[in-house]
Amino acid sequence: MQNRNNYNPDVLSCLANLSSDEVFTPPQLANQILDLLPKGIWSDKNARFLDPVCKTGVFLREIAKRLNVGLEKVIPDKKKRIDHIFKSQLFGVAITELTALFSRRSVYCSKKANGKYSICESFNDLQGNIRFRRIEHTWVNGKCQFCGASQEVYDRSEELETHAYQFIHTNKTEEIFNMKFDVIIGNPPYQLNDGGGMGTSATAIYQLFVQQAKKLNPRYLSMIIPSRWFAGGKGLDDFRNEMLSDTKVRKIVDYFDSGECFPGVDISGGVCYFLWDRDNPGECEVVSIRGGVKSEMKRPLLENGSDTFVRFNEAISIVRKIAIHKQKSIMEIISSRKPFGFGSVVKIRENKFRNSVKIYAYPKNGYIDRDEVKNNQDWLDRSKVYIAKAYGERGAFPYLVLGRPFVGESISCCSETYLVIGPLKSKNAATNAMSYMQTKLFRFLVLLKKNTQNAPRGVYSFVPIQDFDENWTDEKLYKKYGLTRSEISFIESMIRPLESDNE
Repeated sequence: MQNRNNYNPDVLSCLANLSSDEVFTPPQLANQILDLLPKGIWSDKNARFLDPVCKTGVFLREIAKRLNVGLEKVIPDKKKRIDHIFKSQLFGVAITELTALFSRRSVYCSKKANGKYSICESFNDLQGNIRFRRIEHTWVNGKCQFCGASQEVYDRSEELETHAYQFIHTNKTEEIFNMKFDVIIGNPPYQLNDGGGMGTSATAIYQLFVQQAKKLNPRYLSMIIPSRWFAGGKGLDDFRNEMLSDTKVRKIVDYFDSGECFPGVDISGGVCYFLWDRDNPGECEVVSIRGGVKSEMKRPLLENGSDTFVRFNEAISIVRKIAIHKQKSIMEIISSRKPFGFGSVVKIRENKFRNSVKIYAYPKNGYIDRDEVKNNQDWLDRSKVYIAKAYGERGAFPYLVLGRPFVGESISCCSETYLVIGPLKSKNAATNAMSYMQTKLFRFLVLLKKNTQNAPRGVYSFVPIQDFDENWTDEKLYKKYGLTRSEISFIESMIRPLESDNE
């Protein structure tokens, strides 16, 4: 049994995260990311490393440890070796004044780089190579032109932190240190409030750090970021296209559940880290981690005809087998949001009346006048299937993925709470379409694109349309697409029967 008096934990492994937007990196995870770099770099005395988003200094500290060992033969004198590493090889840009002090304490063993207890004696100023400079947002029409932050939220007095991060609030990033870097590595802030949604809406900013780092053209780039970019979305479509078409992205390690990477941190859609290798383009090694199970596969980031990254290696063969049939996507008969022109709030009546139409809405269904329907009036009297546009199940595994679909009344519409599948030629066709939507294969294919609780039309792009003169079951679908036992087993392990849902 370990003697408690001798137990000396790494303080950086004991920190609680302030939020899920600015997550501290545990030392163990930092070293896993550093393991992506070639071993030879630790014995290169000329290699320069930059962490442009210093929070605790953990990356620079762990890099220093590796260089100290790797350069023993190159610079035998320990004092000269340490001074060389800290003065000439390690550089950081802190995200706040507090994290600057924290990072210097972790890296130099002193919050002042030139302090009495600093392990590097070559600095003449207190910042050393870990710099922080307060930056103000540049407001244009109420938003920051660099990061999209809300002026209403972040236009602050000098005593408050602006969260205007220096690395992305400039068009001349190269002038921060006026040098080139071999490695850029870090864990950037993930998002900032954009002033919408009663203060709950946020704009992703992590992609801005990746794009800015690429502009510096390092030999290697590695960052840990939310995985939501795989399917794009708000402010991420261009970044997704750029990353998935970049053959310099050579490795991605993807955690479907963020808690497996950052214990106790819930980041919708999971997290991933990657290695970008400037001089060695090629296929990407994808490591998928889910429930402690790891799978690895070298493959293109985009399957033929797809604009979305398939997260699960085990799903690649399934997607390819379905693609062989060259069927149209069911997206062709799924509506966009607000199929009938109504938002989420609709004024309804509880009982039928002359010229009334049933409307499915949240929190309560009811009736409206037919003349109030502005969009797709010709759908009102036709058969349709409805499904909720959003469905969340944090921590649930295996997954349901979607809410329960249902066939609407003969004369009906819906608010933006639902999407419409159809219109279909008969109630029997609608019933068969609903049976298809309840299968595990259908929901599995949606899962490949659904990274958050939101389920807009685009998440259905991998799902092929079927002949709705027939009823569909998983057994029938598995046979149609020639799926193997292992492929079927993977689908069954990921998706639970809809019938078991008691919600």
